[in-house]
Amino acid sequence: MKNIINTIFNEDVLKGIYKIPDRSLDLIIADPPYCLGKDYGNNSDKMSPNEYLKWSYLWIDAVIPKMKETGNFYIFLTWKYSPEIFSYIKQKLIMINEIIWDRKVPSMGGSTRSFTSVHDTIGFFAKTKKYFFDLDAVRIPYDQETKKARTRSIFVGKKWLEIGYNPKDLWSIARIHAQAPEREKHPTQKPLELIDRMVLSSSPEGGLVFDPFMGSGTTAISCINNNRKFVGFELNPNYCKLIQNRISKIKKANL
Repeated sequence: MKNIINTIFNEDVLKGIYKIPDRSLDLIIADPPYCLGKDYGNNSDKMSPNEYLKWSYLWIDAVIPKMKETGNFYIFLTWKYSPEIFSYIKQKLIMINEIIWDRKVPSMGGSTRSFTSVHDTIGFFAKTKKYFFDLDAVRIPYDQETKKARTRSIFVGKKWLEIGYNPKDLWSIARIHAQAPEREKHPTQKPLELIDRMVLSSSPEGGLVFDPFMGSGTTAISCINNNRKFVGFELNPNYCKLIQNRISKIKKANL
């Protein structure tokens, strides 16, 4: 177990998953290819729809046994394939939420033959009803104006008013723009704020978080910042180098 902690394997998850002990993971955050033809330096996002679904079921079946009884599983998907994949996972895990990530795309450009897609779909699943969840870690504070409006006696001393509200299942978090300091050379990098919410709410401090498609390494960075351990896989060796550079910068900044 020790030899996998805080390690990113430059390997196909289906070939290397045996390295992860069964029932060892507190949280899985999976951001697989969406079957939209993106260039990740390989053909991983260039399957036919049928091939994509079959592949999705294979890796999902491979990672689920690695979850603890209290474990959680988040999966990013496009609306095109989320119905089939969610239905498949629901046969094996408990579905807690369907989360809509509003990427806050500016109102310009887009399709002229359909409504422009500006969201990703995220499935939140748990292994059992004993799943870990810390809502207080991710509550959103109320502004002073709202607090002042809630000064009636029935609200005085209420915990939710003091520490903030539940983020709900619509997450309006801006995508990472080209000029953003957080930006790395990866076509589908997820914002740290987005991953932080999953890590903080759905894994205990010191817990082990697994990412089968590490990409730009945002899951690893979130774990380092929030006192969690991580392990994952990434096919592209250039992305593995990118991740190690990000990790090195974070560690230097924390010295």
